[in-house]
Amino acid sequence: MSYPPPSGPGWGEQPHKGDQPHWGEQLPYTPPPGYGQYGPPPPSSGNTNVMAILSLVFAFVFSPVGIVLGHMARKQIRQTHEQGEQLALWGLILSYVFTGLYLLFCCGWLGLVVWAGTNSGTTT
Repeated sequence: MSYPPPSGPGWGEQPHKGDQPHWGEQLPYTPPPGYGQYGPPPPSSGNTNVMAILSLVFAFVFSPVGIVLGHMARKQIRQTHEQGEQLALWGLILSYVFTGLYLLFCCGWLGLVVWAGTNSGTTT
Protein backbone atom coordinates (compact mmCIF):
# COMPACT_ATOMS: atom_id res chain seq x y z
CA MET A 1 0.00 0.00 0.00
CA SER A 2 1.44 3.35 -0.96
CA TYR A 3 0.72 6.67 0.70
CA PRO A 4 0.74 10.05 -1.01
CA PRO A 5 3.88 12.11 -0.42
CA PRO A 6 3.60 14.75 2.30
CA SER A 7 2.97 18.29 1.20
CA GLY A 8 5.42 21.05 1.97
CA PRO A 9 9.15 20.64 2.39
CA GLY A 10 10.29 17.06 2.77
CA TRP A 11 12.58 15.58 5.37
CA GLY A 12 15.92 17.20 5.14
CA GLU A 13 14.80 19.91 2.76
CA GLN A 14 15.03 23.50 3.87
CA PRO A 15 11.88 25.58 3.44
CA HIS A 16 12.02 28.41 0.95
CA LYS A 17 12.92 31.80 2.29
CA GLY A 18 9.56 33.30 1.27
CA ASP A 19 7.52 30.64 3.17
CA GLN A 20 8.63 31.67 6.66
CA PRO A 21 7.34 34.78 8.47
CA HIS A 22 9.90 37.35 9.51
CA TRP A 23 10.77 37.66 13.19
CA GLY A 24 8.84 40.88 13.79
CA GLU A 25 5.84 39.84 11.73
CA GLN A 26 2.63 38.70 13.45
CA LEU A 27 0.88 35.63 12.15
CA PRO A 28 -2.78 36.13 11.33
CA TYR A 29 -4.71 35.09 14.42
CA THR A 30 -8.36 35.45 15.28
CA PRO A 31 -9.37 35.24 18.94
CA PRO A 32 -11.58 32.32 19.93
CA PRO A 33 -15.31 32.97 20.19
CA GLY A 34 -16.74 33.98 23.57
CA TYR A 35 -18.11 31.47 26.00
CA GLY A 36 -21.58 32.97 26.45
CA GLN A 37 -20.72 35.22 29.33
CA TYR A 38 -23.59 37.24 30.70
CA GLY A 39 -21.68 40.31 31.72
CA PRO A 40 -21.18 41.78 35.17
CA PRO A 41 -23.65 40.94 37.93
CA PRO A 42 -26.35 43.51 38.62
CA PRO A 43 -25.26 46.18 41.06
CA SER A 44 -26.30 45.59 44.64
CA SER A 45 -27.54 48.45 46.74
CA GLY A 46 -25.26 47.44 49.61
CA ASN A 47 -28.21 47.27 52.00
CA THR A 48 -29.23 44.08 53.73
CA ASN A 49 -32.87 43.17 53.38
CA VAL A 50 -34.66 43.81 56.69
CA MET A 51 -37.12 40.96 56.19
CA ALA A 52 -34.20 38.53 55.82
CA ILE A 53 -32.86 39.61 59.21
CA LEU A 54 -36.32 39.38 60.77
CA SER A 55 -36.79 35.92 59.25
CA LEU A 56 -33.69 34.69 61.05
CA VAL A 57 -34.74 36.34 64.32
CA PHE A 58 -38.30 35.00 64.18
CA ALA A 59 -36.97 31.50 63.44
CA PHE A 60 -36.03 31.39 67.13
CA VAL A 61 -38.92 33.46 68.52
CA PHE A 62 -42.01 32.33 66.58
CA SER A 63 -41.03 30.15 63.64
CA PRO A 64 -44.24 30.32 61.50
CA VAL A 65 -43.69 34.07 61.14
CA GLY A 66 -40.06 33.34 60.19
CA ILE A 67 -41.28 31.12 57.34
CA VAL A 68 -43.52 33.85 55.94
CA LEU A 69 -40.86 36.54 56.30
CA GLY A 70 -38.20 34.30 54.73
CA HIS A 71 -40.24 33.68 51.60
CA MET A 72 -41.13 37.37 51.30
CA ALA A 73 -37.48 38.37 51.80
CA ARG A 74 -36.22 36.01 49.08
CA LYS A 75 -38.77 37.39 46.63
CA GLN A 76 -37.77 40.97 47.45
CA ILE A 77 -34.06 40.18 47.16
CA ARG A 78 -34.56 38.72 43.67
CA GLN A 79 -36.35 41.89 42.59
CA THR A 80 -34.22 44.57 44.29
CA HIS A 81 -30.83 42.76 44.29
CA GLU A 82 -30.26 43.60 47.95
CA GLN A 83 -27.95 41.61 50.16
CA GLY A 84 -29.21 39.03 52.64
CA GLU A 85 -30.00 35.98 50.49
CA GLN A 86 -28.13 33.69 52.90
CA LEU A 87 -29.87 35.22 55.92
CA ALA A 88 -33.26 34.61 54.36
CA LEU A 89 -32.33 31.06 53.40
CA TRP A 90 -31.10 30.21 56.89
CA GLY A 91 -34.15 31.89 58.38
CA LEU A 92 -36.33 29.61 56.26
CA ILE A 93 -34.37 26.46 57.07
CA LEU A 94 -34.36 27.09 60.82
CA SER A 95 -38.01 28.17 60.83
CA TYR A 96 -39.08 24.96 59.09
CA VAL A 97 -36.95 22.82 61.43
CA PHE A 98 -38.25 24.51 64.58
CA THR A 99 -41.85 24.37 63.32
CA GLY A 100 -41.46 20.65 62.63
CA LEU A 101 -39.96 20.04 66.06
CA TYR A 102 -42.77 22.04 67.69
CA LEU A 103 -45.43 20.03 65.84
CA LEU A 104 -43.69 16.78 66.79
CA PHE A 105 -43.59 17.88 70.43
CA CYS A 106 -47.30 18.86 70.37
CA CYS A 107 -48.33 15.55 68.81
CA GLY A 108 -46.25 13.65 71.37
CA TRP A 109 -47.74 15.64 74.23
CA LEU A 110 -51.26 15.09 72.91
CA GLY A 111 -50.59 11.36 72.54
CA LEU A 112 -49.26 11.21 76.10
CA VAL A 113 -52.37 12.97 77.44
CA VAL A 114 -54.70 10.62 75.55
CA TRP A 115 -52.72 7.58 76.69
CA ALA A 116 -52.72 8.76 80.31
CA GLY A 117 -56.45 9.49 80.16
CA THR A 118 -57.33 5.97 78.98
CA ASN A 119 -55.32 4.29 81.74
CA SER A 120 -56.71 6.36 84.61
CA GLY A 121 -60.15 4.67 84.48
CA THR A 122 -58.87 1.17 85.30
CA THR A 123 -58.61 0.13 88.96
CA THR A 124 -57.29 -3.01 90.52
